Amino acid sequence: MKRVKFLKYPEYPGGKTSLNQYIQDNLVYPADALKHNIEGNVLLSAEINDNGEIHEIRVDKGLGYGCDEEAVRLLQGIYFGGVSNPGIRLKTTKKFRIPFKIKKEKGLKEINYSLKKDSAKSDTTEKHAVKQVYNYTISWNPDSGQSLQDSSK
Repeated sequence: MKRVKFLKYPEYPGGKTSLNQYIQDNLVYPADALKHNIEGNVLLSAEINDNGEIHEIRVDKGLGYGCDEEAVRLLQGIYFGGVSNPGIRLKTTKKFRIPFKIKKEKGLKEINYSLKKDSAKSDTTEKHAVKQVYNYTISWNPDSGQSLQDSSK
């Protein structure tokens, strides 16, 4: 009976969970993407050799606004563990998904209120009222006790 040999493929140390944690810890959200509220996934593919080194990173589906460049930067910093397949040099292609999601403040509270002031003219020929409206928005984080934003129009 012939013995079957299985190939060993490079894998990120700690597996998929560790890779996702690395991405989450090292992702720097591009300022241009934040400014335009860009969210989504950047899909990439890359070749990994048997030494665990990543080569030829390609953006398959990008978001723009600096997200594509940040995703490539993250992949360039990754090293997969090397594998030993006696007599075989192995190069494999792997797909990656880098999520870009703007983090929302959990404890952020907001109050909106409007002040309307009516001043009617008492002249009998003019029966219209002049209205002034003031809108205020106050946002704060109750955990810190500091006001984050106070806008009035």
